[in-house]
Amino acid sequence: MRERSSIGGREDGSRRGRPLFTDAAVGLPIPGTKYSALTHSDPLIKSTSDEDFVSTSRHSSASAATSPGGYLSDRTTSSAASSNTQHSAASSPFSSSPWHHHEQSANTATATADLFPSGTGLVGSLVREEGHIYSLAAGARGLLYTGSDSKNIRVWRDRREFSGFKSSSGLVKAIVLSANGHRVFSGHQDGKIRVWAPSPKDPATHKRVSTLPRLKDLLKASFHPSAARRRRRGGAVRIRHTDAVSCLCLSEDESLLYSGSWDRTIKAWRIADSQCVDSIDAHDDAVNAVVAAFKGLVFSGSADGTVKVWRRETTTAKKESVTGHAAEKTLMKQDSAVTALSINVDAGVVYAGSSDGVVNCWDWGRRLEHCGTLRGHAAAVLCLAAAGAGSNLLFSGSADKTICVWRREEETGAHSCLSVLTAHTGPVKCLAVQADAADGKEGEEDCGGARRRWVVYSGSLDKSVKVWKVAEPAAGQVAEPMFDTY
Repeated sequence: MRERSSIGGREDGSRRGRPLFTDAAVGLPIPGTKYSALTHSDPLIKSTSDEDFVSTSRHSSASAATSPGGYLSDRTTSSAASSNTQHSAASSPFSSSPWHHHEQSANTATATADLFPSGTGLVGSLVREEGHIYSLAAGARGLLYTGSDSKNIRVWRDRREFSGFKSSSGLVKAIVLSANGHRVFSGHQDGKIRVWAPSPKDPATHKRVSTLPRLKDLLKASFHPSAARRRRRGGAVRIRHTDAVSCLCLSEDESLLYSGSWDRTIKAWRIADSQCVDSIDAHDDAVNAVVAAFKGLVFSGSADGTVKVWRRETTTAKKESVTGHAAEKTLMKQDSAVTALSINVDAGVVYAGSSDGVVNCWDWGRRLEHCGTLRGHAAAVLCLAAAGAGSNLLFSGSADKTICVWRREEETGAHSCLSVLTAHTGPVKCLAVQADAADGKEGEEDCGGARRRWVVYSGSLDKSVKVWKVAEPAAGQVAEPMFDTY
């Protein structure tokens, strides 16, 4: 799936520490069992020894919980589901959406087309009440990784809990997977990045293979301060984040891992040897999102209200290849914090979500010219995910507890809101999208004329992950827009 996105950032989604919501506002219970069934599972969470340096950075105060969890099948009435939204009838497309969703039970999960005439609806919830969900990533073989402030990373397969592992590095703010699933990267509140590898013999077992920066590099720096600085053009590369790692992404060729931090920097890590090859003093406030695309470009969004573009450069110095990054341009500067980024590589569109509830977009084919503003949320946009793989769908999650489904028209470039998904009782913090494995052959119409179906995972501060099926209208099929686009 050719889609790049970064999910992370300050929980308040705003500048200078003004929170948009509090934990008290999101600690609501999961819907009761009147319309649901809960199955419990409690796999062993493997705790790894912490041989890393003792960090002085901010830590999460939450501790790992041991409450049971499992798959919660949601099946409520449409009126009950719609009550979760905070939109008014005048401002929300939900009330008049032709794709107003109807949840379905786990037992009928394969009958999407029958229960959802539009092909769009809520399949169910992944529930384990041990912490707020801050990050998730969908990978190969149907695996889903979720991170929370419990310090645990849970692994789900086929909407069932598959395994889990624990890190002592605090709140899991970001997760990214390699394309082949052989590496899992997690960014943490204490400034560390963990690298995990599933066992070839037992995919349920994950081993920590590295921590960035490596302990030996930090020890070397403590005895020889100059060793902590890799020289580049007379400057110094700082190898350690001094605040929370808020976002992660891989370069297109997966040779580099990029990490953004509340310490205002972006660091580039060479995956082959776990070395920090560049550190960019990128912004004047926390870096909330980073994503790489378009043959060496890196995009970053910050609480300082800017979206910046950086170009990767490789030079040779003393017979050694040196990787650096130069500022290319600033796409936007505003008062509201930039909280999320996503790129639809196939369509050549860059999206940025902000704390004012707006999504802006730029067209790569027109030299990153601004091409639209999407307005639909009543609170901060906290996460974005583009479907990619030839699709024109974009999903935006918000502090208003809703997910908007947007479609870009290929001919005009205009965006319209196809549907609003409402089931969460807390802010939607992270999103992931995958093509529906149950779909027929590519190009084959299904779900009332829809060309393709997508599985959307949404993580929330209500401590649950929702699983949705979303149908994309066939090419040329006109979908009535729910919002005007500006």
